[in-house]
Amino acid sequence: MTTLGIVIGIATVILVLSAGEGFRSLIDSELAAWGTDTLFVETRVPPTTKNRANSAVSADFSRAGSSIAITTFKQRDLDNIKKLGNVVNDYGMVTGSAVVSYENTAKNVIYFGASAERFSMDKHSLKSGRFYTKTEDSGGAQVVILGSNLADDLFMQNDPLGKLIRIGNLNFQVIGVYEPQGALTGGGADDSLYVPLVTAQKKMLGVDYLLVGVVQIKNTDLGDATAEQIRQLMRSTHNITDPAKDDFTVTTQAQAMDTFNTIFNGITVLLISIAAISLVVGGVGIMNIMYVVVTERTAEIGLKKALGAKNADILGEFLIESVLVTVLGGIIGIILGSILGWLVHFIAVSAGLNWAFSIPLYAIVTAVGVSGTIGIAFGVLPALSAARLDPIEALRYE
Repeated sequence: MTTLGIVIGIATVILVLSAGEGFRSLIDSELAAWGTDTLFVETRVPPTTKNRANSAVSADFSRAGSSIAITTFKQRDLDNIKKLGNVVNDYGMVTGSAVVSYENTAKNVIYFGASAERFSMDKHSLKSGRFYTKTEDSGGAQVVILGSNLADDLFMQNDPLGKLIRIGNLNFQVIGVYEPQGALTGGGADDSLYVPLVTAQKKMLGVDYLLVGVVQIKNTDLGDATAEQIRQLMRSTHNITDPAKDDFTVTTQAQAMDTFNTIFNGITVLLISIAAISLVVGGVGIMNIMYVVVTERTAEIGLKKALGAKNADILGEFLIESVLVTVLGGIIGIILGSILGWLVHFIAVSAGLNWAFSIPLYAIVTAVGVSGTIGIAFGVLPALSAARLDPIEALRYE
């Protein structure tokens, strides 16, 4: 009971840091699926005198953050971007929602319209079937590739290839099914479907603009420079003279990772700060118990001092006891936190996530160090109290 607060606090710190490493590995794998050599061009609502308070809103694949449609991002922009020296390839995307149905099963889903160039850049593979071709894309063919979960929901254990499903008011032929991609990829990719870009634009949305452009580059070291070239090119074609009025954003993988790290580090600090409260409470508990121990061993302390023990000897004895108790609690907390971290890893892997289990060495060293520090900090007052006892009065104590 004495070490319970220390155990809980250290276990929480180990769990948070372990889960953090696992989540970071998940994000790394998801970004790697897009390719480390990719940039993203997204539509953006520029700030104006009317919406300046709301700042600018990125498309973020779903336009969930804005009711304003930006219609200036066209395929010709991507064609111009492809002419830049460090650009290998690019493709455009749009997205929307619709009810998809097969026989008696219906589901509301997010669909993505992407040009066939996507398949030469995308790192995800098909579980069965094939990708649609450039001819099918340019011709507005009504063919569809299903996410793994959506295929299971609609067809159970049956083979979906060649079957006709209804998306909104249109019939589509299933030509492929993706391998599971994970819950974070592409905004729930396993529950989504993919159709040719022209089909989505002309037949489903009735638009001629793009929402997102994905750009593949040759030299990743020139990613920032290429991103700036794209910005200058887009401003020129969109007649924008003030960068603050950009109706687009260009994001590199490094910038996306920096944004994630900033958010994640803030959350980690918050959780560790909460765990620190438990450590402080545990430290106060240690101090109270040590005061009780000093009271119970008053006669013993008096005898030791009568036999020649110095104040420093008594101080050191009680400090060592305090540190040993807190370090023991820290070790138990490390073991408990590691077990909980492994359970989180097991649950995440069972859910199909690429979640690595890792206990950073610095977390273990920090946990032991913090435990020892708490033992000294909260044990010094009881130890000083013991060291300052008068041996004659202590021997009289009953």
